[in-house]
Amino acid sequence: MTVLGTSYRLGSTSYIWPAEILPNVRQLGPLVDDVELVLFEVDGYSNLPDTAIVAELNALAGTHDLTYTVHLPLDLTLARPHSLEMAEKVIACTRDLEPWAYVLHLDGRQPVACRAESVEGNPSPATLARWRQDACRVLEEVAVRAGGAQWLCVENLENYAPEHFLPLLERVPVGLCVDIGHLWLTGRDPLPLLDSYLSRTRVIHLHGCAECGLEARDHESLLHMGVERVAPILDLLSARRYNGVLTLEVFGQEDFYSSRNLVAEVVNDKQ
Repeated sequence: MTVLGTSYRLGSTSYIWPAEILPNVRQLGPLVDDVELVLFEVDGYSNLPDTAIVAELNALAGTHDLTYTVHLPLDLTLARPHSLEMAEKVIACTRDLEPWAYVLHLDGRQPVACRAESVEGNPSPATLARWRQDACRVLEEVAVRAGGAQWLCVENLENYAPEHFLPLLERVPVGLCVDIGHLWLTGRDPLPLLDSYLSRTRVIHLHGCAECGLEARDHESLLHMGVERVAPILDLLSARRYNGVLTLEVFGQEDFYSSRNLVAEVVNDKQ
Protein backbone atom coordinates (compact mmCIF):
# COMPACT_ATOMS: atom_id res chain seq x y z
CA MET A 1 0.00 0.00 0.00
CA THR A 2 1.46 3.37 -0.99
CA VAL A 3 1.49 6.27 1.46
CA LEU A 4 -1.39 8.05 -0.32
CA GLY A 5 -3.21 4.92 -1.46
CA THR A 6 -2.38 5.60 -5.11
CA SER A 7 -1.29 3.19 -7.85
CA TYR A 8 1.95 5.17 -8.18
CA ARG A 9 4.75 5.63 -5.67
CA LEU A 10 5.14 9.15 -4.28
CA GLY A 11 8.76 10.25 -4.11
CA SER A 12 11.00 13.01 -2.80
CA THR A 13 14.57 14.09 -3.27
CA SER A 14 17.19 13.22 -0.67
CA TYR A 15 17.74 16.92 0.19
CA ILE A 16 14.72 18.22 2.06
CA TRP A 17 16.50 18.92 5.34
CA PRO A 18 19.96 20.57 5.38
CA ALA A 19 21.72 17.32 6.20
CA GLU A 20 23.31 14.29 4.56
CA ILE A 21 21.37 11.54 2.81
CA LEU A 22 20.76 9.22 5.77
CA PRO A 23 19.12 11.80 8.09
CA ASN A 24 16.87 12.84 5.20
CA VAL A 25 15.83 9.28 4.39
CA ARG A 26 15.11 8.56 8.06
CA GLN A 27 12.67 11.47 8.18
CA LEU A 28 11.22 10.87 4.74
CA GLY A 29 10.60 7.16 5.31
CA PRO A 30 7.05 7.49 6.73
CA LEU A 31 6.11 10.25 4.24
CA VAL A 32 7.01 8.86 0.81
CA ASP A 33 7.39 5.61 -1.12
CA ASP A 34 10.59 6.47 -2.97
CA VAL A 35 13.62 8.69 -2.42
CA GLU A 36 15.59 10.15 -5.30
CA LEU A 37 19.24 10.01 -4.30
CA VAL A 38 20.95 13.15 -5.59
CA LEU A 39 24.62 12.24 -5.75
CA PHE A 40 27.66 14.26 -6.72
CA GLU A 41 31.41 14.47 -6.44
CA VAL A 42 32.96 17.89 -6.92
CA ASP A 43 35.91 19.94 -5.68
CA GLY A 44 37.14 17.16 -3.41
CA TYR A 45 33.73 16.60 -1.80
CA SER A 46 31.66 13.51 -2.45
CA ASN A 47 28.36 12.26 -1.08
CA LEU A 48 28.58 8.89 -2.84
CA PRO A 49 27.46 6.27 -0.30
CA ASP A 50 29.92 3.73 1.05
CA THR A 51 28.96 0.18 1.92
CA ALA A 52 27.89 1.10 5.47
CA ILE A 53 25.53 3.82 4.23
CA VAL A 54 24.13 1.53 1.54
CA ALA A 55 23.45 -1.11 4.19
CA GLU A 56 21.53 1.40 6.32
CA LEU A 57 19.63 2.67 3.29
CA ASN A 58 18.59 -0.91 2.57
CA ALA A 59 17.51 -1.31 6.20
CA LEU A 60 15.39 1.85 5.97
CA ALA A 61 13.90 0.58 2.72
CA GLY A 62 12.85 -2.59 4.50
CA THR A 63 11.35 -0.71 7.44
CA HIS A 64 9.35 1.78 5.36
CA ASP A 65 8.78 -0.18 2.12
CA LEU A 66 10.90 2.36 0.26
CA THR A 67 12.44 2.22 -3.18
CA TYR A 68 15.23 4.44 -4.47
CA THR A 69 15.79 6.24 -7.72
CA VAL A 70 19.32 7.40 -8.45
CA HIS A 71 20.01 10.61 -10.36
CA LEU A 72 23.27 10.42 -12.28
CA PRO A 73 25.18 13.66 -11.62
CA LEU A 74 26.41 14.78 -15.06
CA ASP A 75 25.02 15.23 -18.57
CA LEU A 76 26.22 12.13 -20.42
CA THR A 77 28.24 12.72 -23.57
CA LEU A 78 30.99 11.02 -25.53
CA ALA A 79 32.82 14.35 -25.63
CA ARG A 80 33.41 14.18 -21.89
CA PRO A 81 34.57 10.69 -20.87
CA HIS A 82 34.50 11.82 -17.24
CA SER A 83 30.69 11.84 -17.39
CA LEU A 84 30.67 8.14 -18.30
CA GLU A 85 33.26 7.33 -15.64
CA MET A 86 31.17 9.13 -13.02
CA ALA A 87 28.03 7.31 -14.13
CA GLU A 88 29.84 3.99 -13.75
CA LYS A 89 31.06 5.00 -10.29
CA VAL A 90 27.59 6.02 -9.10
CA ILE A 91 25.99 2.87 -10.48
CA ALA A 92 28.63 0.68 -8.85
CA CYS A 93 28.18 2.16 -5.38
CA THR A 94 24.35 2.04 -5.49
CA ARG A 95 23.82 -1.29 -7.24
CA ASP A 96 23.06 -3.10 -3.96
CA LEU A 97 20.09 -0.77 -3.43
CA GLU A 98 18.46 -2.29 -6.53
CA PRO A 99 17.23 1.15 -7.64
CA TRP A 100 13.86 1.59 -9.27
CA ALA A 101 15.65 3.56 -12.00
CA TYR A 102 18.76 5.51 -12.88
CA VAL A 103 17.70 8.94 -14.12
CA LEU A 104 20.04 10.64 -16.58
CA HIS A 105 20.46 13.73 -18.73
CA LEU A 106 21.79 13.54 -22.25
CA ASP A 107 24.22 16.16 -23.53
CA GLY A 108 22.53 19.54 -23.07
CA ARG A 109 25.47 21.92 -23.58
CA GLN A 110 24.11 23.34 -26.84
CA PRO A 111 20.63 24.74 -26.19
CA VAL A 112 18.07 24.09 -28.91
CA ALA A 113 14.45 25.07 -29.37
CA CYS A 114 12.26 23.51 -26.72
CA ARG A 115 9.01 25.48 -26.92
CA ALA A 116 6.30 23.80 -28.94
CA GLU A 117 5.64 26.93 -31.00
CA SER A 118 9.29 27.82 -31.59
CA VAL A 119 11.46 27.04 -34.60
CA GLU A 120 14.24 29.48 -33.75
CA GLY A 121 17.30 27.71 -32.49
CA ASN A 122 16.40 24.29 -33.87
CA PRO A 123 19.49 22.31 -34.86
CA SER A 124 20.11 21.34 -38.45
CA PRO A 125 19.08 17.82 -39.46
CA ALA A 126 22.76 16.82 -39.72
CA THR A 127 23.54 18.19 -36.25
CA LEU A 128 20.53 16.46 -34.75
CA ALA A 129 21.44 13.18 -36.43
CA ARG A 130 24.96 13.33 -34.99
CA TRP A 131 23.59 14.20 -31.56
CA ARG A 132 21.23 11.23 -31.66
CA GLN A 133 23.97 8.90 -32.83
CA ASP A 134 26.23 9.93 -29.96
CA ALA A 135 23.34 9.76 -27.47
CA CYS A 136 22.48 6.26 -28.63
CA ARG A 137 26.07 5.10 -28.06
CA VAL A 138 26.10 6.69 -24.60
CA LEU A 139 22.87 4.94 -23.61
CA GLU A 140 24.15 1.59 -24.84
CA GLU A 141 27.39 2.00 -22.88
CA VAL A 142 25.68 3.05 -19.65
CA ALA A 143 23.06 0.30 -20.05
CA VAL A 144 25.82 -2.31 -19.83
CA ARG A 145 27.01 -0.77 -16.55
CA ALA A 146 23.45 -0.56 -15.16
CA GLY A 147 22.60 -4.18 -15.91
CA GLY A 148 20.17 -3.37 -18.70
CA ALA A 149 18.70 -0.45 -20.60
CA GLN A 150 15.35 -0.93 -18.85
CA TRP A 151 16.83 0.59 -15.68
CA LEU A 152 17.78 3.85 -17.42
CA CYS A 153 15.35 6.78 -17.66
CA VAL A 154 16.12 9.70 -19.96
CA GLU A 155 14.90 13.00 -18.53
CA ASN A 156 13.71 15.92 -20.65
CA LEU A 157 15.45 19.20 -19.89
CA GLU A 158 14.38 22.79 -20.40
CA ASN A 159 17.01 23.47 -23.08
CA TYR A 160 16.18 20.73 -25.55
CA ALA A 161 12.83 19.43 -26.70
CA PRO A 162 11.73 15.87 -25.89
CA GLU A 163 11.20 15.35 -29.61
CA HIS A 164 14.96 15.47 -30.08
CA PHE A 165 15.52 12.26 -28.10
CA LEU A 166 12.19 10.43 -28.31
CA PRO A 167 13.23 8.61 -31.54
CA LEU A 168 15.98 6.97 -29.49
CA LEU A 169 13.30 4.91 -27.75
CA GLU A 170 12.95 2.91 -30.97
CA ARG A 171 16.67 2.09 -30.92
CA VAL A 172 17.44 1.51 -27.23
CA PRO A 173 14.88 0.03 -24.76
CA VAL A 174 15.37 2.74 -22.14
CA GLY A 175 12.60 4.31 -20.12
CA LEU A 176 11.59 7.93 -19.71
CA CYS A 177 11.68 10.36 -16.83
CA VAL A 178 9.08 12.93 -17.81
CA ASP A 179 9.88 16.16 -15.98
CA ILE A 180 6.59 18.05 -15.78
CA GLY A 181 8.24 21.14 -14.29
CA HIS A 182 10.66 21.48 -17.20
CA LEU A 183 7.74 21.33 -19.64
CA TRP A 184 5.83 23.97 -17.67
CA LEU A 185 8.95 26.12 -17.56
CA THR A 186 9.09 26.19 -21.36
CA GLY A 187 5.38 26.88 -21.78
CA ARG A 188 4.38 23.39 -22.88
CA ASP A 189 1.34 21.40 -21.85
CA PRO A 190 2.75 18.19 -20.33
CA LEU A 191 -0.40 16.11 -20.80
CA PRO A 192 0.05 15.12 -24.49
CA LEU A 193 3.60 13.88 -23.94
CA LEU A 194 2.70 12.09 -20.72
CA ASP A 195 -0.38 10.47 -22.25
CA SER A 196 1.49 9.27 -25.34
CA TYR A 197 4.53 7.88 -23.52
CA LEU A 198 3.21 6.84 -20.12
CA SER A 199 3.89 3.16 -20.83
CA ARG A 200 7.60 3.97 -21.25
CA THR A 201 7.67 6.38 -18.29
CA ARG A 202 9.19 4.81 -15.21
CA VAL A 203 9.66 8.09 -13.30
CA ILE A 204 7.89 11.46 -13.33
CA HIS A 205 9.35 14.62 -11.81
CA LEU A 206 6.80 17.11 -10.54
CA HIS A 207 7.68 20.59 -9.29
CA GLY A 208 6.46 24.13 -9.65
CA CYS A 209 7.84 27.18 -11.42
CA ALA A 210 8.01 30.69 -9.98
CA GLU A 211 8.75 34.06 -11.52
CA CYS A 212 11.78 35.82 -10.06
CA GLY A 213 12.52 39.20 -11.62
CA LEU A 214 13.00 38.62 -15.35
CA GLU A 215 13.57 34.89 -14.98
CA ALA A 216 11.55 31.87 -13.93
CA ARG A 217 12.79 29.37 -11.35
CA ASP A 218 11.82 25.73 -11.29
CA HIS A 219 12.03 23.09 -8.56
CA GLU A 220 9.69 25.25 -6.49
CA SER A 221 6.54 24.37 -4.55
CA LEU A 222 3.54 23.10 -6.50
CA LEU A 223 1.57 25.92 -4.86
CA HIS A 224 2.91 28.11 -7.68
CA MET A 225 0.99 25.97 -10.17
CA GLY A 226 -2.19 25.44 -8.15
CA VAL A 227 -4.65 22.56 -8.03
CA GLU A 228 -6.02 23.52 -11.44
CA ARG A 229 -2.75 22.58 -13.16
CA VAL A 230 -1.67 19.70 -10.93
CA ALA A 231 -5.01 17.87 -10.79
CA PRO A 232 -5.13 16.97 -14.53
CA ILE A 233 -1.71 15.35 -14.20
CA LEU A 234 -2.76 13.26 -11.21
CA ASP A 235 -6.12 12.43 -12.83
CA LEU A 236 -4.32 10.99 -15.85
CA LEU A 237 -2.05 8.88 -13.66
CA SER A 238 -5.05 7.59 -11.73
CA ALA A 239 -7.11 6.85 -14.84
CA ARG A 240 -4.23 4.94 -16.44
CA ARG A 241 -3.32 3.14 -13.17
CA TYR A 242 0.24 4.38 -13.47
CA ASN A 243 2.49 2.27 -11.24
CA GLY A 244 5.79 4.14 -11.54
CA VAL A 245 7.35 6.80 -9.32
CA LEU A 246 6.08 10.37 -9.05
CA THR A 247 8.89 12.41 -7.48
CA LEU A 248 8.26 15.80 -5.90
CA GLU A 249 11.57 17.21 -7.10
CA VAL A 250 11.98 20.05 -4.66
CA PHE A 251 14.75 20.86 -2.20
CA GLY A 252 13.52 22.23 1.10
CA GLN A 253 11.02 21.55 3.85
CA GLU A 254 8.50 24.25 2.97
CA ASP A 255 8.40 23.32 -0.72
CA PHE A 256 8.18 19.61 0.09
CA TYR A 257 5.38 19.79 2.63
CA SER A 258 3.30 22.27 0.65
CA SER A 259 3.71 20.19 -2.52
CA ARG A 260 2.90 16.94 -0.74
CA ASN A 261 -0.16 18.50 0.87
CA LEU A 262 -1.43 19.72 -2.49
CA VAL A 263 -1.01 16.27 -4.04
CA ALA A 264 -2.74 14.67 -1.03
CA GLU A 265 -5.60 17.16 -1.34
CA VAL A 266 -6.17 16.24 -4.99
CA VAL A 267 -5.88 12.51 -4.33
CA ASN A 268 -8.24 12.60 -1.34
CA ASP A 269 -10.83 14.59 -3.31
CA LYS A 270 -10.92 11.78 -5.88
CA GLN A 271 -11.20 8.90 -3.39
